Amino acid sequence: MDTKTKEQNQQIGALMNAFVQHTVDFYNELDSYPVCPHTPQEILEHLQTQEIPSKGRNITHVYEEMLKEVYSHTILAQHPRSFSCIPSTASMLSWMGDVMSNAYNLHASCQVNGPAPYLVEKKLIRWMCDLAGYPKEAGGLFVSGGSIANLTALTAARDARLTYEERSKAVVYVSDQTHSSVAKGLLIIGFCKEQIHILPSDSDFRMDMDALKTAVKQDLKQDKKPFAVIASAGTTNTGSVDPLKEISELCQKYNMWMHVDGAFGASALLSKKCKKDLEGIENSDSLSWDAHKWLLQTYGCSMVLVRNQNTLINSFSAHPEYLKDAESSEGSIEFWDLGPELTRPARSLKLWLTLQTIGTEKLEAIIDHGCAMAELAEKLVSEKRDWEIISHAHFGVVNFRCVPDSNMPESQLAILNQEIAKTLTDSGFAQIYTTELKGKKVLRMCTINPETTEKDIRDTIERLEKIKETRLAH
Repeated sequence: MDTKTKEQNQQIGALMNAFVQHTVDFYNELDSYPVCPHTPQEILEHLQTQEIPSKGRNITHVYEEMLKEVYSHTILAQHPRSFSCIPSTASMLSWMGDVMSNAYNLHASCQVNGPAPYLVEKKLIRWMCDLAGYPKEAGGLFVSGGSIANLTALTAARDARLTYEERSKAVVYVSDQTHSSVAKGLLIIGFCKEQIHILPSDSDFRMDMDALKTAVKQDLKQDKKPFAVIASAGTTNTGSVDPLKEISELCQKYNMWMHVDGAFGASALLSKKCKKDLEGIENSDSLSWDAHKWLLQTYGCSMVLVRNQNTLINSFSAHPEYLKDAESSEGSIEFWDLGPELTRPARSLKLWLTLQTIGTEKLEAIIDHGCAMAELAEKLVSEKRDWEIISHAHFGVVNFRCVPDSNMPESQLAILNQEIAKTLTDSGFAQIYTTELKGKKVLRMCTINPETTEKDIRDTIERLEKIKETRLAH
């Protein structure tokens, strides 16, 4: 290594030492920051006009610029009063794992590249398969997110259940609450929109079983091939869980693949109180699960699990000549045989670091706390006039809306609730977005951050009430 590179590395080390303390202070004071900071227009204009230089710039200047102009102007999804989407529960433990894994730049494609990281990922996959109730033949791997987990599982499902000639007749069943990544994945692997049958959800926003049974029978009469049912374990909108046991029984009857999108809700398997709501998940053929939703991980840490690992091998196994020396043994199964990636980071290590540090009992308490905070929000809202609960608290999600006049048209109610959510979010105190349920515009809160306190919930509901009163006064 030349002298200049060594000198630059020393500079980088000094800057990163300062950055570590900056990050610790940032996380320790996170609740004092606005959830959605305003980005000055001049910063955006500077970045818009900034060019890639032909000669390098001073590393200290670049570092300071990145810190002030880029990293400081993003929505803080890990904020304890970020209640939109599925907020990040990222822990500094996961960040620590990120820093360490990235520093070593691990290539986690096979056992030869890193026997210890390989073993860690295998152990974690087995642990999660056990939590899901999967048999010893089960397997899986870490992927970047729920979308890729769903795509990977659906590819395995297609290849396991359909011949090439049957693909054009195949039908997949989803509900009107199924995550959009499922349809995207199906389109990517060769299905068309007409093959995706969207079924209604019931009053609890779960897949309607009567509608599913009817659809299967009708499709069989029309010489179509019912191929797969995508069940949700914790929908994004309401945290609802589809009737997994009934779906699994129907899938077994018609030899359909059952995939469970548990990106959000599968983490409830760690809670003795909550896991009963996931009964039937053990009968599924595949499962997606995001550790970066409810297991304290920074983004890019998700898992795809399958009941039989051979289904992944059948779809993804490849042994080109340039990888022969990297195979641990003749006919060995490597991570590159289980998914679409060859080059892949060691996503599992930060979760391993987190679990080794805090243990599963702490994670169970975090799951239960998230659920309790949503239940508190529902209780506080239901005690106030002009508000109605649209979906009851489940898995840390609750939906409600302002209805000051039962005769007010839906279009006006939608505008009112949209304005209430926007006003609160723009204030920086808390972040709440709206969604739509059964044609109604509603305010949605997801309260899974372990740092969210009862005071955060009470203060947020009180601010919503004051915003409502101000709006109605005008």
